[in-house]
Amino acid sequence: MQRNDFEPLFGAAPGSPPVRWVISDGLVDYEKAVAFMESEVAAIAEGRADELVWLLEHPPLYTAGTSADSKDLIDPDRFPVHATGRGGEYTYHGPGQRVGYVLLDLKRRKQDVRAFVAALEQVVIGTLDRMNIRGERREDRVGVWVRRPEKPRLPDGTTAEDKVAALGIRLRKWVSFHGFSLNVDPDLSHFGGIVPCGITAYGVTSLVDLGLPVMMSDVDILLKAAFEEVFGPTVAIAADSVSGLPSGTVSPPVPA
Repeated sequence: MQRNDFEPLFGAAPGSPPVRWVISDGLVDYEKAVAFMESEVAAIAEGRADELVWLLEHPPLYTAGTSADSKDLIDPDRFPVHATGRGGEYTYHGPGQRVGYVLLDLKRRKQDVRAFVAALEQVVIGTLDRMNIRGERREDRVGVWVRRPEKPRLPDGTTAEDKVAALGIRLRKWVSFHGFSLNVDPDLSHFGGIVPCGITAYGVTSLVDLGLPVMMSDVDILLKAAFEEVFGPTVAIAADSVSGLPSGTVSPPVPA
């Protein structure tokens, strides 16, 4: 069964509380974010906390997933490199990229990892659709892709494609963490220090690169609507009211 064949609905069991929806300002330290997720996953699994989606940005950095190959780290001294337990290979996070950490209890939903990945992809696809951008899945590469007919064709004659969103998840006791990253307006040259997700044949793009100069706050509104369409209701929670949530810095220096 291909990911496009999954039912794009991943609602919780009746009576489940809404998913907490939290947005952090500034740039959040990566290690602190991971430590918070680890703690929160345990609380969700034990029934001490409701599910959570956390939207944020990181300072420039690279992460290495469980399938990362060291040869794909082209410039190891450019930005900090963090080993992470999520699936996938190398990816970049930085200012202008909306990271969504998705902490959901799949025991309340579907205990199906491939269907969950397809559902997360659908959130991004639905967000893009609301901006009249056609995002697509590819069975041989996780993430969300856009066709670029204005670019030269690939060596095999097919239309060029660029990745606009990456996905990488981990599960612990059927509670998910990590999630997705949607390129709104990052510095795309920062991807040049890695082979993103181990894929050399395709490029990377952003909403601004696609000709859509949107604000991050506008993207957040569309993400929330698309998420609720797939996963059900959310409730907005102020970041400073979430115990242990690391705060973001205002404007740290960005390396060249």
